[in-house]
Amino acid sequence: MTDSPAKKSPRRGIYLLPNLLTTGALFTGFYSIVAAIDGNFFAAAVAIYVAMFLDGLDGRVARMTSTESDFGKEFDSLADMVSFGLAPAIVTYQWGVERFSEYGALWGRLGWLAAFLYTVAAAFRLARFNTSLAVNDKRYFQGLPSPPAASGIAAMVWLSIVYEIHGVVALTAGIGITTLTGLAMMSNFRYLSFKDFNLSSRVRFANLLIIPLILIVVSLNPPVVLFMMFFIYATSAPVMSLWRRRGFVTGARKQTSGL
Repeated sequence: MTDSPAKKSPRRGIYLLPNLLTTGALFTGFYSIVAAIDGNFFAAAVAIYVAMFLDGLDGRVARMTSTESDFGKEFDSLADMVSFGLAPAIVTYQWGVERFSEYGALWGRLGWLAAFLYTVAAAFRLARFNTSLAVNDKRYFQGLPSPPAASGIAAMVWLSIVYEIHGVVALTAGIGITTLTGLAMMSNFRYLSFKDFNLSSRVRFANLLIIPLILIVVSLNPPVVLFMMFFIYATSAPVMSLWRRRGFVTGARKQTSGL
């Protein structure tokens, strides 16, 4: 009788390449905060997207090079909190500060609370992910992930700059989107994780055209397309949940009527 192979435990070493990418994501998150404080909201929004790219790359590089470690996971989580939890909240608050004074102290308090709610939600989301990773279905995330949530805040600010959206409309949209995004992160909705997409697996040549096609579409109008991508992903889980619940209720009614 042979013993079953022992399950590999995460390595405890510190590896250069994936942690350099995580450091890059942390730096761009920090830069986003500094740019927002300086009033450069375009640079602040773009920096969040750069952080998203680097954050998506570091984990895949670690897996492909077999350099995953406990340190890397903890470092990545802390970097995510800065880049996708703290930075978007400060960006959206600083973006609104210029408009709050024109409409009274109440708007300022609402903006402050919305930004804080988003930060708390991001921390809650990351803590829940870290503690329940072993039991969750890897195909789904529980609650809206923090990088897409941050992308929604960045796209909203970018849109306001390009289309010069000001006044009560901008304030209402900013506070509403920031609050709803925070609540989505704390929700129990199941979002597709796309973790079953394997970069090292074989794909049809025609499927490779999807990547340049997406880049072309985004380049047509980056803030609009990026915000629509966020909106579709953020609403996909609630819509599917309502659809399944409606189907369940309809099925239950049919069974009851058949009795």
